[in-house]
Amino acid sequence: MKRLHVHVGVSDLEKSIRYYTALFGESPTKEERGYAKWMLEEPRVNFAVSVHSDEPGINHLGMQVDSEEELAELHARAEAANADGLIDEGQTTCCYARSEKHWSVDPQGVAWEHFLTTGDAEEYGDHGPVELIGQAVGAEQVRTRQEGCGCG
Repeated sequence: MKRLHVHVGVSDLEKSIRYYTALFGESPTKEERGYAKWMLEEPRVNFAVSVHSDEPGINHLGMQVDSEEELAELHARAEAANADGLIDEGQTTCCYARSEKHWSVDPQGVAWEHFLTTGDAEEYGDHGPVELIGQAVGAEQVRTRQEGCGCG
């Protein structure tokens, strides 16, 4: 089953955790240095905040999947939608998790991440969609604010 992913860059993590905990009516599923994530069931969304952005605001959007088959389906869709901007990242460590992923960019420059989480990790990660997609379509076309990891 697919889950929408939203990653928001924040300037004050603790204040943001308090806000979103009240808004969602539940505590984060995961909290690490500079990062928090809520795996909500209603609505079904992976909502993450981190201080790893240059500016606060929407960092990127994405879809998290539960199987390699679903990831392959999203890969085919992303390739059909934007073959020139598709980046196969493969296995990576990002947002305190190990995952298999690829990225694309929409016509407005919004970065989209498709990923399958394969396990936890001890470190946050050190790359993001600007670095990866920028190689394919030009960093100036990618509307993301993160220079750190762009992940779910």
